[in-house]
Amino acid sequence: MEICHLYISPGHNFFGHHGREPDDYPIIEVPTIDCVAGHGIRGDRFFDYKESYKGQITFFALELFHHLCRAVELRDCSPGLVRRNAITEGVDLNELIGQEFEVQGVRFRGTEECRPCYWMDRAIAPGAEQFLKGRGGLRALILSDGKLRSTASVSEIGG
Repeated sequence: MEICHLYISPGHNFFGHHGREPDDYPIIEVPTIDCVAGHGIRGDRFFDYKESYKGQITFFALELFHHLCRAVELRDCSPGLVRRNAITEGVDLNELIGQEFEVQGVRFRGTEECRPCYWMDRAIAPGAEQFLKGRGGLRALILSDGKLRSTASVSEIGG
């Protein structure tokens, strides 16, 4: 599995906002993330969210992002639109549900699909939620401490 992009956000724009307007927290691309076993990604909105939270880190396939962009007619947009932490290439993420796996020396357990919700149509484009049903990415627990590094050329912001 290749890690193509890594993202964190200081807050929730859509999660927990049913019936309210979204917030406006940025999704920030970073060259590395610090994975903390049982807690999440240091600096991300879900860090220490709940004990044993099944979405301590989220993964999304870059190949699928490109298909999504074509399907909803988006051009020149960032995979950060899907608000997942790790954008991957070369693996079927649904096959990792219920499995332990390792990336760059960090161990994870795939817990479930990141089911798309109605907010996807607003955050990305109309039709995104329907397109992503059954392939919205992977939620996972972090089982060991370590850093993930992106293959993207990114300047660290604020650090």
